Amino acid sequence: MSRINYEDFIISLPDYPEPGVTFKDITPMLADSQAFSAVIDEMAEHFIGKGVTKVVGAEARGFLIGAPVAYRLGAGFVPARKPGKLPRKVMAQKYDLEYGTDEIQIHTDALSKADKVIIVDDLVATGGTAIAQAKLVEQSGATLIGFGFAMELAFLKPRSVIEKEFNQEIYSLIKVD
Repeated sequence: MSRINYEDFIISLPDYPEPGVTFKDITPMLADSQAFSAVIDEMAEHFIGKGVTKVVGAEARGFLIGAPVAYRLGAGFVPARKPGKLPRKVMAQKYDLEYGTDEIQIHTDALSKADKVIIVDDLVATGGTAIAQAKLVEQSGATLIGFGFAMELAFLKPRSVIEKEFNQEIYSLIKVD
């Protein structure tokens, strides 16, 4: 377990990106080499030994946590991107955000039936993005092992939303009540 107090590196911005939403800015945590290293190390250590072959991370902040976690696990990284960003054939999944709707895509050949996958993101709020990524993993035939988040907005109850659709482990470093 890290001795870093991650909450010290998160700035809350009320009414961003729209009224009623409080944005949790993790850029100070990313800018601090010790805090950033601790997040990556702690997330990766949690999933070591679970046979992870691929990490899926959503554009764009999921790339910041997911790619280095994949590196630490010796796994590949699969970017889940917004429509029109991937150059080859894709699978797509629509989902709800806490303040709208969106769609996420992965290349059709990004995952195989032999892959064991974790979904890693900086934040889980309503669970929509995580569920969309999990559905893409499911569609690919790969095995979903679990979810890892740097921060969980527990007051929005994303665990219960995710658990209604997927029965895999949900691991969060920081829980905001």
